Amino acid sequence: MIAKNLKKRISTSLILLILIFLIMNFNWILIFSLLILGVISLLEFFNIINKIFKSKIHQLIFNLLFTLYVFLFTLFFFIFSNYLHLKIILLILLFGCVASDVGGFIVGKFFKGPKLTKISPNKTISGAIGSFIFTYIIITSLVYYYTNTFNYQSIIISFITSLASQSGDLYFSFLKRKAKIKDTGNFFPGHGGVLDRLDSILFGLPLGFLSIILIY
Repeated sequence: MIAKNLKKRISTSLILLILIFLIMNFNWILIFSLLILGVISLLEFFNIINKIFKSKIHQLIFNLLFTLYVFLFTLFFFIFSNYLHLKIILLILLFGCVASDVGGFIVGKFFKGPKLTKISPNKTISGAIGSFIFTYIIITSLVYYYTNTFNYQSIIISFITSLASQSGDLYFSFLKRKAKIKDTGNFFPGHGGVLDRLDSILFGLPLGFLSIILIY
């Protein structure tokens, strides 16, 4: 079972990495991907919220807030991707978010140990540490590749990016738990929905970028 889940996680991560490479090099793929993933993310979120809340007012508030968030996320992503230095920063942070997800899964499954939270029973403290380590390795390596330097700022940025990525994962796990569903959708057959794959990026990328602004 672990090997099967690991294979799923790695294959999905590879698909994401290929998509990241494509959208960073072709504007038409970027626009198309942002539209498709944005719309499907909204539909999946609406479905979750409608299962959690019976009140139309609560549904409207949460759905509007998330719609605004996704709109701003995709808008700024598109704008920043048109500037080379900002595009490189986005690329580094995106790889860091993916590394956080993969690192948490691999280290958590290998070392196991105490659970991190009741929100997601599969999450362990060792997995959380693994997320930080993998994110640091990837972000530091990419920063060195582009700047040929090491600096302490990479540690802080990696920590914040991974922490935000894990928070995004836990947040959507909490929502799924409240909605009593396993996956947000079935956009990726056998792997779940768009939000199952992008939950960490939706939190990790903006907060990682914010940390860079505050540090530098």
